[in-house]
Amino acid sequence: MDAVKLYEGGVFLVDGETVVPASEGDAIKAMTGGEVTAEAARRGTIAYRIMQEHNTSGDDANLKIKFDALTSHDITYVGIVQTAKASGLTKFPIPYVLTCCHNSLCAVGGTINEDDHLFGLSAAKHYGGIFVPPHIAVIHQYMREMMAGGGKMILGSDSHTRYGALGTMAIGEGGGELVKQLLGQTYDVATPEVIAIYLEGEPAPFVGPQDIALAIIGAVYECGYVKNKVMEFVGPGVASMTTDYRNGVDVMTTETTCLSSIWRTDADTQKYLADHGRADEFKQLDPEAIAYYDGCVRVDLSKVRPMIALPFHPSNVYTIDELNANLDDILASVEKRADEIAGRAGALDLRGKVDAAGLHVQQGTIAGCAGGNYTNVIEAAHALRGKSCGDGVFNLSVYPSSQPVFADLVKKGAIFDLMQAGAIIRTAFCGPCFGAGDTPANNTLSIRHTTRNFPNREGSKPGQGQMSAVALMDARSIAATAANGGVLTSAETLDCWGDVPEHEFDASSYEHRVFNGFSKAEEEEPLCYGPNIKDWPEMEALGENVLLQVCSKILDPVTTTDELIPSGETSSFRSNPLGLAEFALSRRDPAYVGRAKATAALEAERKAGTVPADIADVFAAAQGVCADADAANTEIGSMVYAIKPGDGSAREQAASCQRVLGGLANICQQYATKRYRSNVINWGMLPFQSDDEPAFEPGDWIFVPGVREAIATGKSEFSGHIIRDGKVAGTMALYTAPLTDDEREIILDGCLINFNRRK
Repeated sequence: MDAVKLYEGGVFLVDGETVVPASEGDAIKAMTGGEVTAEAARRGTIAYRIMQEHNTSGDDANLKIKFDALTSHDITYVGIVQTAKASGLTKFPIPYVLTCCHNSLCAVGGTINEDDHLFGLSAAKHYGGIFVPPHIAVIHQYMREMMAGGGKMILGSDSHTRYGALGTMAIGEGGGELVKQLLGQTYDVATPEVIAIYLEGEPAPFVGPQDIALAIIGAVYECGYVKNKVMEFVGPGVASMTTDYRNGVDVMTTETTCLSSIWRTDADTQKYLADHGRADEFKQLDPEAIAYYDGCVRVDLSKVRPMIALPFHPSNVYTIDELNANLDDILASVEKRADEIAGRAGALDLRGKVDAAGLHVQQGTIAGCAGGNYTNVIEAAHALRGKSCGDGVFNLSVYPSSQPVFADLVKKGAIFDLMQAGAIIRTAFCGPCFGAGDTPANNTLSIRHTTRNFPNREGSKPGQGQMSAVALMDARSIAATAANGGVLTSAETLDCWGDVPEHEFDASSYEHRVFNGFSKAEEEEPLCYGPNIKDWPEMEALGENVLLQVCSKILDPVTTTDELIPSGETSSFRSNPLGLAEFALSRRDPAYVGRAKATAALEAERKAGTVPADIADVFAAAQGVCADADAANTEIGSMVYAIKPGDGSAREQAASCQRVLGGLANICQQYATKRYRSNVINWGMLPFQSDDEPAFEPGDWIFVPGVREAIATGKSEFSGHIIRDGKVAGTMALYTAPLTDDEREIILDGCLINFNRRK
């Protein structure tokens, strides 16, 4: 049996221990002494109970959730507050934590980064929020230490919002969903399926949380086994991990494309919360005696070995031993993909980094919400005690995830051991995860205990001839590699693991630096605006008909949000909608912004009351389809086509940048994540899908008649008429997946801001 097994079909979990496939009805009867239906047993999952406790709809199948707390970092909170303010916000109704862990360096753009931090502090004072200054903690570590608790639900504007190991169901979404919560509205979603992640055995001492997570991601991502579902961690193997270790597994569930996660809790969870001064937040969570799950991922922890996720996705996984035994073949496949991404041959030379010693790595990083946890850094320090990272190209950086973690590591001597070995110690910061810190050199390979290794997310720019790459590994194997002079090495080769002293949490740094103003809004405190903080531009309501110009056509199997709006230095413009929009698709389709602007100029002419002369023939072709189409009722806008857009970050800018450039729609085969589709909707764009081949190219037009009435009356199927050279060149079938009543109104109004203003 492999370490990870996927069940076909649903399963019953009996007494939290025994997995019985639903197809084995007789076995269930024998064990329970009676007839058990899947429908009744669904209510026995932990996830079902928590979701229903937060559901205000009165409908088990369609949830309207109100969360217990919200959280955002400094790439997203300015836009959220600005949107909520424009929609009538007066105070934060629930705890809202604003952290400054993404643009902490303030390295580019002059004052604009720190200006945004001052805005965040002023918003916390004005509306009654919690403000965590730069370098104090990464967003998710603060939430684990200070906010998460048994039976809670937390919503964050970062995709890695995951606190399941503490008994909290957490969801990462775009800013529009947080705005709804701030305005007393709800998070509307059909009740998701729940998948059991059944853990058995215990991890080997040299296996870390990233290894467990990568093994699961590799098994479930490509087949979509848990997409938009809840992962519920159960089984006896849970008890083999400390809660800090579980946190490291849990945060990576985002990379499976699941909606949320939850774990059974136990005495170790209780101890973690008590050690962090929050014993009253513990709640015993277990599935009921009989619980039904829509699928099961069975993980034998004892069979997991040190893993590596090669570029360019966390699901591109191998054991380190497997890679080292097949370096030429496996690295050749990565190089081929690099050439496709960069659009040139020889973009990345990995095989040239192999010699008799093995694969030479140029950089190592242990950081953020996945890698910077106390246990990971302690283990890395033990591996490097008395050793050297060397004075060559290879370098190692370590970022403890919070000041309390950092302080305890100092007290225990771990920081001293790492520094003596040549590692560079930095403060709490998420930069290495999204290209705002530790960007590697061109044609180098970085190994990282962070969350993602998407193309160019580490900060390189293929349009300027740059290409570097990231492989994800656990801190233990990164430390083993560092101790071996940068030659890729499995943690299994060392015998120094498991001697982890108890973490002693001291909240003093939070008590002295974090502003906690929840329920103490001071309306007289003004919001502090820097010169780069701009209001959202006005957006118009949906037209009766739409004329969409194809401004980008992307045929990659998956398009990430980092390709839709690059991370890294572009985030300095996060508070300036039009400034940030200049970077939209810049690493994937540099011509997009120019095309979109040209389309927006045509719309400006139309709004002035005339058919733009440049596209008079296009309008004529549209009138051949719908005689009533004219400049008064046919809105012009840009459109992006991608096969599967939106994997990765929850940043709403992936959609809002298209919208402020005049975007009216996305067309795709499927959306990679719910959160990206929600962002498209909240910014007033049509979330079209199509099973037809995209028989159009950039510059062509797609005319969709009667779209406003169709959306308003609940229709979900549309005809898109392709116009090329002034003639109808074909028709494609478009559809929208189910929309809630509010989502329909948001699209009709043109965006969430307009929807709330009208309300």
